[in-house]
Amino acid sequence: MKTDQTKESRATAETAVYGSEEMLTPAPTEFIPQHKTTPEIAYRMVKDETYSQTQPHLNLATFVTTYMDDYATKLMNDAININFIDETEYPRVAVMCGRCINILANLWHTPEKNAWKAGAVGIGSSEACMLGGVAAWLRWRAKRRKEGKPYDKPNLVMSAAYQIVWEKFCQLWQIELRTVPISLEHPTLDAEAALKLCDENTICIVPIAGVTWTGLNDDVEALDRALDRYNKNTGHDIPIHVDAASGGFILPFTSPDEKWDFRLKWVCSISTSGHKFGLVYPGLGWVVWRDKSYLPEEMSFSVNYLGANITQVGLNFSRPAAQILGQYYNFIRLGFDGYREIQQNSMSITQYCHDEIGKMHCFRNYSPKVVNPLFIWYMNPEYEKRAKWTLFDLQASLQQSGWMVPAYTLPKSMDEVIVMRVVARQGMSRDMADMLLGDIRNAVAEFEKLEYPTPSRIAYEKKIHQKGRVFTH
Repeated sequence: MKTDQTKESRATAETAVYGSEEMLTPAPTEFIPQHKTTPEIAYRMVKDETYSQTQPHLNLATFVTTYMDDYATKLMNDAININFIDETEYPRVAVMCGRCINILANLWHTPEKNAWKAGAVGIGSSEACMLGGVAAWLRWRAKRRKEGKPYDKPNLVMSAAYQIVWEKFCQLWQIELRTVPISLEHPTLDAEAALKLCDENTICIVPIAGVTWTGLNDDVEALDRALDRYNKNTGHDIPIHVDAASGGFILPFTSPDEKWDFRLKWVCSISTSGHKFGLVYPGLGWVVWRDKSYLPEEMSFSVNYLGANITQVGLNFSRPAAQILGQYYNFIRLGFDGYREIQQNSMSITQYCHDEIGKMHCFRNYSPKVVNPLFIWYMNPEYEKRAKWTLFDLQASLQQSGWMVPAYTLPKSMDEVIVMRVVARQGMSRDMADMLLGDIRNAVAEFEKLEYPTPSRIAYEKKIHQKGRVFTH
């Protein structure tokens, strides 16, 4: 029996991949296959299934890095089997992580005097946001306890154009999420409106540097000034956590004089995404606190079963070390000048696409200016009245050419407005931009030949009429 199995295995190994029985068998969906196969066949089955997807280079929906140079890729592949938490076995990775935190803290003008700055690494900016929020909540709770006041009704204030992680955070930690609506008149966080939602139970206000929905930045400096007056008048000490998932790696290089970071009095923590404009493959996030006093001690957990006493701040325990090495490599390889050149190129490509889209008679840009390497647009209201298609149709048309350019509706107060967004990451060239614009123009030309409205157009009109609105924004 053993001999027969050996012969059968040898025959399978010698069989051409596309001559194998496995290629005639559906891929497993519910149960693990009974028998083993060769690595070549397993690889090809998995690889072939991804061919129909959008290629990462043409995915203009994602903020996540899709290109790193060969040396960065090799370095990260070499570390693919390293668990960062094992600091005893891999102490130099922990040192490089601390160096990355130091570099970011100083990039954001930290006032921290200690040699090692207060910060933490996360799987992504979502975990970094969670850690910043938890720290604000614990500080607020400790203060209320000390004062002998109730601490059962915490709230957090931010723009309605928040990233979903903040809804998750508030749901999981039972914190009331108070949001300020956005509009075409107030496309970013209105500081005075935000303060009207604050009270003694507000753990922090969260402005956003690089709003996912729109590509704009909340005015953190204006909020800081208004909050300073508010805190003095009320006796509160409500802090600011800046969600800089995108802006944290953009503003220091493209707008170095803009004050949004620790140069402002009430900014106590900042989170960012290393795997977005930090230019590292996913997943990597960072959070930095103003100084160690803003990082509650109860957020640090220790274990000794890895061979030494390991203390860690984070929601996840095991985490990849490869992305940390990739970030540190980028800091060494690119330096400040290299990051500035890449981010400015991305901004230039974005500005070019923004200007060309703005010239098209059927579109209108959401904002007249570009402040991050992304922007959104919507249909010109006059054109929209007679159009037989929507931007959802344009998204589907572009997908046929391999592009992923997302169409979506804005947050609740503007949910009748359909927009499209382009994110120009590292790897987007002027030639690619021209190809995209050409495909958009060709798609619009075909839509304008339509005799009847598309299903998405019919659904959109029904939604608008149900709200009793006319086609105006």
